[in-house]
Amino acid sequence: MPTHNPSFTVDDDVDVPCPAPGEVWTVGAVILNRDGKAFAHKRSPDRRLFPGTWDIVGGHVEAGETVLEALAREVEEETGWRLTRVRRFLGTTTWTGDDGGGLRHEADYLVEVEGDLDNPTLEWSKHSAYDWFSPDNLACLKENRRPGEFLIHDLIAQAIEDRPDKS
Repeated sequence: MPTHNPSFTVDDDVDVPCPAPGEVWTVGAVILNRDGKAFAHKRSPDRRLFPGTWDIVGGHVEAGETVLEALAREVEEETGWRLTRVRRFLGTTTWTGDDGGGLRHEADYLVEVEGDLDNPTLEWSKHSAYDWFSPDNLACLKENRRPGEFLIHDLIAQAIEDRPDKS
């Protein structure tokens, strides 16, 4: 039986890390539409961290928040959509950004949302474009990334390949 949060459900087998004091954590949400395409938005060229690159919805876990509370907040802030279900834990990655902010741990999830998927409410000060990605256009996700920096590409490729409703 899935766990129920007041605003979303979490499937039984979903892992949720518990950050240790002093650790910096981020979250990421891979969102698929009814056609099995994954949402990504492009970071503005003037962003301090990963400028001009494609990214999934997500951000930092703030003080006092759980990982899943941060996930729900970031989905709403970055798209205007509401998190309804956390379907699958896609994994944890540890990385160091190009902004001097040090080591971060990232927990990524395959999620379901509600809202107008054709019209996300982007934070235009932080993002310059958005698109829905399928195997046909996944290579675009490598734009402005060096070899070995294909986390977003690989997460979306995995989520599309392993999507729960795939026949």
